[in-house]
Amino acid sequence: MSTHLDHARIVLRPARSGDGQALFDITWLSVKGLSVQHYSPEQIAGWMGRRDADYYEVLIGRGAITVAELDGALIGFVDAVPGEVTRLFLHPKAAGAGLGSRLLEIGIAQARRDHDGPVRVESTLNAAGFYQRHGFEVVGTGYFSHGIGGAPIEIVAMELA
Repeated sequence: MSTHLDHARIVLRPARSGDGQALFDITWLSVKGLSVQHYSPEQIAGWMGRRDADYYEVLIGRGAITVAELDGALIGFVDAVPGEVTRLFLHPKAAGAGLGSRLLEIGIAQARRDHDGPVRVESTLNAAGFYQRHGFEVVGTGYFSHGIGGAPIEIVAMELA
């Protein structure tokens, strides 16, 4: 993988049972690879808290995760609930090549289903510029609210009208 992705070979599909370990791995690689200039080593070390592959399998069971697959390997995913894009992570080698934008479009569409009003996202510090380039506006700051342990992670609360 490089920062030039052949988008024609990327398959976007619903996550399915058994993808949990890959989603865990993508999240962890993304955090370690893309957040190091914005968070301390302690914050990164505790980022995943008590999450594991089973945590992601439960999320997959809810049916709202879309994954990006390239040559049989997952390289990114997005998850959303009505009113909020809850997760968007890319393998670091897939970052900066437009895949995040494709996944965000899917996440926004999912978040708008059965929801009137702005779409929210709790952005990491390193991703705030990405969301701003896609029309999100800063509405506040705070700390990661996943409630699964680990050191507090500063976030930027953002909304898209």
